[in-house]
Amino acid sequence: MAENDLTTQLLPSNNSERVAEVIVDIESNGQYREEENEERGRRRRRRRERETTTIEDENPFDFLQAKHFTVPSPTPLNPFRNQTPNIEGFYEWLKIIICIPIALCRLVVFGLSLALGYIVTKFALYGWKDKQSPMPRWRCRVLWLTRMCTRCILFSFGYHWIRRKGRPVKRETAPIVVSNHVSYIDPIFFFYELFPTIVASESHDSIPFVGTIIRAMQVIYVNRFSPSSRKDAVSEIKRKASCDRFPRLLLFPEGTTTNGRVLISFQLGAFIPGYPIQPVVVRYPHIHFDQSWGDISLAKLMFRMFTQFHNYMEVEYLPVVYPLESKKETAVEFAGRTSYALACALNVVQTSHSYGDLMLLTKAAEFEQENPSSYMVEMAKVESLLNISSLEAVEFLDIFLSMNPDSRGYVRIHNFLGFLRLPRCPLTEKIFKFIDLEKSGSITFRQVILFISNLSNL
Repeated sequence: MAENDLTTQLLPSNNSERVAEVIVDIESNGQYREEENEERGRRRRRRRERETTTIEDENPFDFLQAKHFTVPSPTPLNPFRNQTPNIEGFYEWLKIIICIPIALCRLVVFGLSLALGYIVTKFALYGWKDKQSPMPRWRCRVLWLTRMCTRCILFSFGYHWIRRKGRPVKRETAPIVVSNHVSYIDPIFFFYELFPTIVASESHDSIPFVGTIIRAMQVIYVNRFSPSSRKDAVSEIKRKASCDRFPRLLLFPEGTTTNGRVLISFQLGAFIPGYPIQPVVVRYPHIHFDQSWGDISLAKLMFRMFTQFHNYMEVEYLPVVYPLESKKETAVEFAGRTSYALACALNVVQTSHSYGDLMLLTKAAEFEQENPSSYMVEMAKVESLLNISSLEAVEFLDIFLSMNPDSRGYVRIHNFLGFLRLPRCPLTEKIFKFIDLEKSGSITFRQVILFISNLSNL
């Protein structure tokens, strides 16, 4: 008999008859069994995962096809925080005491300059009815006196000299100027330096003295919460930028003042028309007194300015940023290139905060929260990705604050259910734990607003 192996025929064959042979390949069968065992193992693991799924992982909104959402980590930066909100240190107190008599003199200079500038501006505007056309030249010449008054106002605030780097280009080269916005000093300086047309909120028109002066700048009013108003403002920017008889236009695309340590998101009004833009950087170097108009009252900021020996200000005119002609560039891309140029010159980071975050910060401060900045959510990102407006976010914050959050800004389940007047049961616990992504037993405003937007976008 042949050598004993599994492929040898068990029965001898007759030469005259051909018998079908069956060969069993043990190696292939073993590989099949190994794959089958792996598949069984995977099935067991999936079954074990399903069995160990806890109530926290269940989705109570699965019937709405709502998926689990993620909350991006908040940025630790607060772009509206004034670094020196209080008077601290022996040197600062001594300086204030010494400067009190000087401050009184400065206050007199400020009052006289403001009054004279107001009277001259009223005279320049008297009888001018065609506000849609450029201001006549003789009226502009009269307003030179108002511009000198604004320089006296800057002097009274302690800006005895202002360092400049670079020069403004001709209006024909770049009809639009954009700048970062740090203090109320910015527009006063630019009024004196450039005498531009500005874009301002409608609410500024009712401010005493200020409303009259900005009308002399042939201001373009805009309601930031009205889409139709923003559209009209863009059309007006384009109309005035296209006509050399109008002054150049000045915009603060951040839409509000910051502390100058970051650059927040840009509004697109200056970039939609597609004209060349000259960016300008404004800095306020300091050691003991932060001049930024953030979370500090205007009265306190003015008092601190009056009681300084000197306040430093630097203005740098950057190279013109041109819209790309080689390819079709969107306003978002144009704004991104301009903001990058400003951020590089300032050596700061860019964030997605906006005026909406300042509204949230102010609302939280009104409710005397211990850390109001924790309620900021980088509204520019929220608006673009989740389609929630700033006004809606403030309304949601009103609701959240009614749930009685603790000092850290966290709401526990009993406060959550108590506000909604819901009983504690497995379903309501599922809802709460669905929002509580950190599984900490409490929820934050950031989690709530993303949860609401997740449901509303279904």
